[in-house]
Amino acid sequence: MTTQTKSIELYFWPTPNGWKITIMLEELGVPYNVNYINIGKGEQFEPAFLAISPNNRMPAIIDPEGPDGAPISVFESGAILQYLGRKFGQFYPADERGRVEVDQWLFWQMGGLGPMAGQAHHFRQYAPEQVPYAIERYTNEVNRLYGVMDRRLADRDFLAGEYSIADMASIGWVRSYKKQGQDLKDFPHLKRWFETLTERPAVEKGCSIGIEYRKNLADDKNAQKVLFGQKAR
Repeated sequence: MTTQTKSIELYFWPTPNGWKITIMLEELGVPYNVNYINIGKGEQFEPAFLAISPNNRMPAIIDPEGPDGAPISVFESGAILQYLGRKFGQFYPADERGRVEVDQWLFWQMGGLGPMAGQAHHFRQYAPEQVPYAIERYTNEVNRLYGVMDRRLADRDFLAGEYSIADMASIGWVRSYKKQGQDLKDFPHLKRWFETLTERPAVEKGCSIGIEYRKNLADDKNAQKVLFGQKAR
């Protein structure tokens, strides 16, 4: 099993995407340093961070002990999870069938659950004016996606069978189910999965990193201008 001597540098802010990586690093038990990127103040646009994450989004990492012992930087949460899973040989199967099973649900989260839940958050919590069509559209889509998870979990403990990076990627978004207009009582298998994961010490610790910095974005108009008014630079 691969060991880590030097700390991985994590560029992070306490959001569902950031928690994916703190959960994984806690599960792996490898040393890491947290470098906070205050996305509400626009720190994600600073040149030093853009050199690591050209999409001006966190999370990102620098692994000082990358391939062949040379440092490597990785951006995009899904890519980071896959990289760490391959490197340390945990939570990401080595066999192709198992890996495809995980990848399907990881990309399902990246392309579906995260973006749709994010839109539900935005129109339900932060939009300057109520847009009933948008609220209904995204609340219903999150409900559909929860239904997909619930059916998937009806006959297995975790999304890909064994606990994996697919579960780590999804749990942070499901934690905010109330803000998405959902009730876990409507999804008994998903509820069981949710309770199982939130009882894991690494998940609890990973989702507590930086919690003291979280604010109610609905009350922070300056942060909203930074986050919701971005164009090409």
